[in-house]
Amino acid sequence: MELRFANDPHRMNWLRPDYPYAKVSLPEPFENPGGAPKLDAQVSTTFVGDELRTEITLTNLSDRPFFTRVDDIGISLPLEDRYDDPQAIGTRRCNAQVFCGGSSSFVLALRMGGEAPHLGLVLTEGSLSAYSIERDATRESNDRGCFILHPSPLVLEPGEQTRVSWSIFPCLDKKDFFVQAGRRSRFVRAEWDRHVLFVGETARLRIEASFPPSQVTVNGVPAQREPDGSFTVEFDVNEPGEREMVVRAGDRTVHTRILVKDRFDDVLERRCDFIARHQQYDGSIDNLRGAFLTYDNEEDHRYYNHVNDYNGGRERVGMGILLAQYLCAVRDGIIEVTDRLVPLLVRESLDKYAAYVRRELIDEESGTSFNDMGRDGSYKRLYNAPWYASFFLELHRLDGNPEDVVVAYRIIARFYEEGGGRFYPIEHPISALMNALEALGLPSELAAARENFVRHADAIATVGTLYPPSEVNYEQSIVAPAADILLQVYLLTGEEKFLKAAREQIKILDQFNGVQPDYHLREVAVRHWDGHWFGKRRTYGDTFPHYWSALTGNVFSAYAAIANDPEYARRADASLRGVLPLIFDDGRAACAYVYPLLINGQRAQYFDPYANDQDWALVFTLRSLHR
Repeated sequence: MELRFANDPHRMNWLRPDYPYAKVSLPEPFENPGGAPKLDAQVSTTFVGDELRTEITLTNLSDRPFFTRVDDIGISLPLEDRYDDPQAIGTRRCNAQVFCGGSSSFVLALRMGGEAPHLGLVLTEGSLSAYSIERDATRESNDRGCFILHPSPLVLEPGEQTRVSWSIFPCLDKKDFFVQAGRRSRFVRAEWDRHVLFVGETARLRIEASFPPSQVTVNGVPAQREPDGSFTVEFDVNEPGEREMVVRAGDRTVHTRILVKDRFDDVLERRCDFIARHQQYDGSIDNLRGAFLTYDNEEDHRYYNHVNDYNGGRERVGMGILLAQYLCAVRDGIIEVTDRLVPLLVRESLDKYAAYVRRELIDEESGTSFNDMGRDGSYKRLYNAPWYASFFLELHRLDGNPEDVVVAYRIIARFYEEGGGRFYPIEHPISALMNALEALGLPSELAAARENFVRHADAIATVGTLYPPSEVNYEQSIVAPAADILLQVYLLTGEEKFLKAAREQIKILDQFNGVQPDYHLREVAVRHWDGHWFGKRRTYGDTFPHYWSALTGNVFSAYAAIANDPEYARRADASLRGVLPLIFDDGRAACAYVYPLLINGQRAQYFDPYANDQDWALVFTLRSLHR
């Protein structure tokens, strides 16, 4: 089956051909495994112009009441959300944002290149409670797989029927999607002003229905009717934890979730304390002494493996950057300290880590960065260098030692010598390095760094949206670095061509971010492989959140400041808050939340037990406080 929209110049088929559309899986009977299901499913699909209408009729064939669980029934939705063909990514692939939250469930699939028409799906009958993923693991990070939509649990009398139906249609953008959804269904849109909050803040929920409901309730409490016909409810949040709010408008429901965190200062302090006490190696292995390592929250011990994503280098430097930032924030009065012993402990831990980095991971004279302890450079990875340059710049901001800036400069110079000028590095400290070099009065280094940065931005602008593949063929953390480098070089040079090129990248970046009213999804960028590479469970599947999603928030924040755009500032704040669920209020953390109900039949919906690389989430948040 194919689904193409008439006014699409690229004639994209939105349905991938290797999975069936609207195939219904039914539960086997308990008493006769492998026997015929006691439910019957009939699927009807019709086209009305560009609109595809699908109706699934479920019938209880038995002579007893039939109760279902959420994972008993699955309906396949094979959208083209994959990074398999570089030539097709911009025009014939999509980022699918799935919301299974009751009778106003929906899917918004945005073409990766940002060009309309996009695809919208809105439920017209029935209710959905979750989705699962079926994917081919041999394709590793480059294929999100097939979506399996799960109807909400049912109770059917003998012979009783019920239906799950939806409409699929073209739309222009996110705003137009919600307009179109309201035209095709009794749609209820629930929008929080914040989805991740801190204790003491107020959450405001706005509800719009495409029909005139006599009353709207939220967890049974009537909402306030506004003059424009919408409804609102405000909540004062004084206790941390997840809150699920069920919106009811007539016969329609929306299940929406927010998360309340403890005070940010307390979360930060406990996390830094945990890192210093539990994630720094202090054993008998000389090469590892002082390293920050992965922590297994199930078994309560540190873990090391020379395999890249669990070793003593790479992304783990985020812990070192965080501790340096924390001490700067304490010194500058940006955060309030509860336990005065924590900054002392963190200072001692940071000194040990800095000694480890200088000894094992960085050649300070040449600027060479290594992949693991023992100055192991057997695996060359350009991502590492900018992170360690950032670490030395944070040490300089903390202690004022000029040599740390020189080391950072050498690391970046070596990065460019090794081909960095055509690479898309995550977290490139352009502005921080230029400001530090200028403050120290190092004109030759300043000129050389500027030349490298400008040449790099020119190369990215020339490539545009024809991105080169990296560790993943295409991803949000290729687009975000492109936008970030262009914005930083625009601030460095004032040349409008870089700002124009950055806007092109921001348009693409926007296609990844979710619009769903759930703190796992709202303004969280689509990523679907990090749980495998960094987690204990080694599971592929949607990670909502994963901390690199906040790269989008960093870009939005920088752009908001340049353009004086309050909407981008609001979205930046939401994106940065969106990754904080990975940092637990007791000081522990998780490298990813694997969101789908099932992945290839295995239960998911869990925070991975490994605290590994997620502390960049707090790095981003602290940076936003300094702005």
